[in-house]
Amino acid sequence: MKTKRKALKAAFSMTIPVMTGYLVLGAGFGILMSSKGLAIGWSVLMSAAVFAGSLQYVSVSILTAAFNPLYALILALMINARHLFYGLSMLEKYAGTGRLKPYLVFGLTDETFSLLVSGTKKDDVDSRWFSFFVTLLGHVYWILGSTIGAFAGAVVRFDTKGLDFVLTALFVVIFLDQWRYGKHHIAAIIGIAATILGLFVFGQTNFMIPSLLLILGLITIFRKTIDKGEGEPQ
Repeated sequence: MKTKRKALKAAFSMTIPVMTGYLVLGAGFGILMSSKGLAIGWSVLMSAAVFAGSLQYVSVSILTAAFNPLYALILALMINARHLFYGLSMLEKYAGTGRLKPYLVFGLTDETFSLLVSGTKKDDVDSRWFSFFVTLLGHVYWILGSTIGAFAGAVVRFDTKGLDFVLTALFVVIFLDQWRYGKHHIAAIIGIAATILGLFVFGQTNFMIPSLLLILGLITIFRKTIDKGEGEPQ
């Protein structure tokens, strides 16, 4: 029990920035759901069972449009394709997590990945439970934010224009934070360059998958150089 409490305390202190972002983002999602006439329970259920911020924002329009499961499937795969790529890099880190592994895989988000890979923790904190609580707290923050937003949207009328941009803003903040504290910026430069190249070659509607494949390939090729420059994940 002492091991878990220590891991929870370390995870909470590290996830405070994520908490502030998720509460706002989750609230925005809840408000959007309420603005479309969807009950509060749907916001809470989706945040608990789906837990995919950008997809949840997009799903608001899917739920209120004509039923088209094939379109929804393809869109979900396109939006969350990045999880396939950075999820692969977590296989080694999650190798010894035992019964916690299914939830760690389910709860892996951009922010959780960023914290677990580039974050630091004390040496006396159990890494298995630390990873679990970082994931769990992020999930709780998102559900709480969605619940607050859904209740607020049911009571007060909001102008929802621009709410879907807050997720992009959070991604930018995370990137800038990693750039600020990283010793070298090889991975970040690869990501930017590959994305720009993919956008230029394949166009705005088709660049995501080719860019992700290029990023994965380049990071695999230069992995030793990146690890040497940035330090091995803790």
